[in-house]
Amino acid sequence: MSKVGKKSHRQDNEAIAKARYIKGSERKLNLIAQLIRGKSAQKALVDLEFSRRRMANEVKKVLEAAIANAENNHNLDVDRLFVKEATVGRTMTMRRFHARGRGRSATVEKPFSNIRIIVEERAAGEEKKKKSAGAKKGAAKAEAAPKKEKAAKKPAAKKTAKAADKAADNSTAE
Repeated sequence: MSKVGKKSHRQDNEAIAKARYIKGSERKLNLIAQLIRGKSAQKALVDLEFSRRRMANEVKKVLEAAIANAENNHNLDVDRLFVKEATVGRTMTMRRFHARGRGRSATVEKPFSNIRIIVEERAAGEEKKKKSAGAKKGAAKAEAAPKKEKAAKKPAAKKTAKAADKAADNSTAE
């Protein structure tokens, strides 16, 4: 008799890849993860390729593994993949000692991190919705801009009224 296996938390249109013991702190690795969250897989690869951070290479390898898992294991369309989730976690920290003056020592911590990337396939209709939502946001920004101009004109009018009052005071003082 065998135990009943746990049901996978992964949906049918997702693929996961993980990397453990990446040299570097989780805070620095999270900056790279923020760079790719929510982007299309191809755009994220390009961003990681040209990132100047050392750990971007490691993250790029994990993202490529997630894309390969999606294509080979789950039969997902690579062109419609996007980074659904990129989570970073802390793992072990090596502690070393550094000699200091007068026979003392100081600890040096060398942290390691984990990363997990989940890519998901967007439906064809969702891509169009995302683009139209972006267009709506742009239109909303365009409408908000004239309101800001009106607000900027009102204080200017007050300033001119004050300047006129000062000019009138100066003319009466003469």
